[in-house]
Amino acid sequence: MRPTRRLTVLRLAAVTALLALSTPVSAADGAVGSGGHHRPCVSSRLPAHGPARNVLRIAEQAKREMDLKSVIVRVTVDGRELVTTALGESMTGVPADPAMHFRNGNVAIAYMGTALLRQVDDGKVRLDDPVGRWVQGLPHHLGDRITLRMLGASTSGLVDYVTSPGFSTKVYADPFRQWTAKELVGVSTALPLWYRPGTNWSYSHANFVILGAALEKITGTPLDVLLQEQVMGPLGLTETRNSFTPEIPRPVLHAFTAERGTYEESSFWNPSWTTAPGAVQTTNICDLARSASGIGSGELLSRAGYREMLNPRTVGLGRPTKTCPATICLPQTRATHYGMGLLVLGDWISQHPLFFGYTAAQAYLPSERLAIAVTTTNGPKAKGGHTSQVLTQRIAAALAPQHPIPDFG
Repeated sequence: MRPTRRLTVLRLAAVTALLALSTPVSAADGAVGSGGHHRPCVSSRLPAHGPARNVLRIAEQAKREMDLKSVIVRVTVDGRELVTTALGESMTGVPADPAMHFRNGNVAIAYMGTALLRQVDDGKVRLDDPVGRWVQGLPHHLGDRITLRMLGASTSGLVDYVTSPGFSTKVYADPFRQWTAKELVGVSTALPLWYRPGTNWSYSHANFVILGAALEKITGTPLDVLLQEQVMGPLGLTETRNSFTPEIPRPVLHAFTAERGTYEESSFWNPSWTTAPGAVQTTNICDLARSASGIGSGELLSRAGYREMLNPRTVGLGRPTKTCPATICLPQTRATHYGMGLLVLGDWISQHPLFFGYTAAQAYLPSERLAIAVTTTNGPKAKGGHTSQVLTQRIAAALAPQHPIPDFG
């Protein structure tokens, strides 16, 4: 649903400033109180009219239309809260709340991309260095053939273990299984490359498992500590953290899915297969909005590093091959392409994880300093799909109609 009245982001910023006079700011992009403590992540007091109310209407419509159990949204303009709201329930009788924690999936891959580019900025590595300098034991001389750039931009040619034959069957047969990095990379490297490294583009989780191991060797620091020191800490993401177990810090946004044929809780299914150990994270909506602006603006990078993060060198890649299907080798175009651990969707910089009943999305529009963060969970009649990304697109269309978010996969 699109609001009938569209405001430019410049007008949004003015409205936001007025709202701030009467609205409690909830962890606003790392905002801290006078005592040095981060403000709590709470719902806004919404006016009767205006862009904040329009965002709420869009979220309410999406919840009804898609049968979502919960919808949590936060939007900021130039780092100032426009709206924060939570709809629906975490569990039966337990209202959803902005402070609740959920899994952020591939958002942590954007953190790895930023951490890698910070090493480049510091002169510790070059993107075209072969990964074999730090990660030994990759078969078929892959360590010499695959570079750090290819891992970050997902152009290595490695098969995605998630889509490999039988992998999903094993995950759903035992969703509590703890997968190791060696097992995951082994699934991918046991299969022939989809294409010669660097010549095409395809999303492969294996790239980021290996990149995580390389970052640990490059820096001599465990990945969870490195990301905290290099990304989450500097951005003030106090509610974003890794766990080596399926735990989620309280308060928990519970997830539900019918992926195994029965609508059931999936909150604590083991996410160890989703990315590199040390980058399997949880967050809340205020941190996710801050993440959108901090990563999307290149706040932690040099100008050269920021350009490299958004580098359109994957444009024109993504061509299907005999071994890499069209559903995996998605075409990279001028409208949409993959940067260094993140998506560039038109004028927006984005990530949108989807697994085990959770969806989330962070999106940032640099020209307007507009950040959108969304997470959703499924009701019993939900048809699945990336509901957070759909909702993010609708909010973007209402708040920045000249900058629509294109579809990606």
